[in-house]
Amino acid sequence: MKNSNYCIIMAGGIGSRFWPVSTSNTPKQFIDMLGLGKSLLQLTYDRFKKIMPPDNILIVTSDKYKNLVLDQLPEVKPENVLTEPIRRNTAPCISYANFVIQSRTKNANVVVTPSDHLIIDEEAFVSNIKTGLGFVSARDVLLTIGIKPTRPDTGYGYIQLNEKSDVDERFNKVKTFTEKPNAELAKFFVESEEFLWNSGIFLWSAENIQEALSTHLPEVYNLFAEGRNKFGTKEERDFINKVYSESKNISIDYGVMEKAKNVYTLCADFSWSDLGTWKSLYENSKKTTTKNVITGSENVIVNNTHDCLIHVPPDKIAIVNDMENYIIVDSGDALLIHRFEKEQEIKEIVNDIKREFGEDKA
Repeated sequence: MKNSNYCIIMAGGIGSRFWPVSTSNTPKQFIDMLGLGKSLLQLTYDRFKKIMPPDNILIVTSDKYKNLVLDQLPEVKPENVLTEPIRRNTAPCISYANFVIQSRTKNANVVVTPSDHLIIDEEAFVSNIKTGLGFVSARDVLLTIGIKPTRPDTGYGYIQLNEKSDVDERFNKVKTFTEKPNAELAKFFVESEEFLWNSGIFLWSAENIQEALSTHLPEVYNLFAEGRNKFGTKEERDFINKVYSESKNISIDYGVMEKAKNVYTLCADFSWSDLGTWKSLYENSKKTTTKNVITGSENVIVNNTHDCLIHVPPDKIAIVNDMENYIIVDSGDALLIHRFEKEQEIKEIVNDIKREFGEDKA
């Protein structure tokens, strides 16, 4: 019997907050950020191979990263790597991949996931995804995986819980979405115990998300629907180049999830981080007795230094003295020394580097 479960792995981001290790030429999803011998993309792919056949896993990425994907995932067929000519956020990305899936399997169920998450307890993750697929396959619903907050983080979106599902109390109706609140509001959300973090992992049937896109984001849906008969043919590439040049830049959260009335959430049983910043990597890494995280080289000596993340190339010697709460990252070509509490500035610094030194340096 054919497996009708599919996965869309979104792998087109540039990971600018992890500069200088993550660059526009080799973004963080293609890097072994955790020191496990595999890139974040490879870890994501391996997780979903436990849930569905490899042929049912699609990777959506930039044109310029297609060869990186195929190098890192040699068992993936080239036709399962869908490339975007320009970045247009998650709604066009999902629309594209969903039409490809429907051209292959009309009654498919779909998981959409970023390529750069840290998942601890993969057994619980696999169980949750299978539970979610069962839920969406039998109902006219859109599902998001929610994460129980451990702190009032302003870098995550939040989901407000509504009543429990009358058919399965593991699922709650979603009342509201709030994207990256300020510190005061995030504190209120966590203390109220009515909110979960939005993981950015979505599950639905291909048919239901098509219906939601056509209802809430028709300007995107209609563009892709014009090429319904082109997906999987030689005409697909030219059509996609044209559509992306015309499509608006919008996320699936803003375009659909915040508007739809049939959105549910499942609170995850696994630990999670979106690994969006050096701080998140620090928090999820093994620390020394002085609360430093040291990766890359074994030739690092620290004196009177604590609560720092230090990454230098394997062949380099580094001496770090009298530092507290700093990010110290040497990529070989570039060096970053930056206070943790001002980490949100790194993205703007990368934009400055592009203007000053060119795209290839960022």
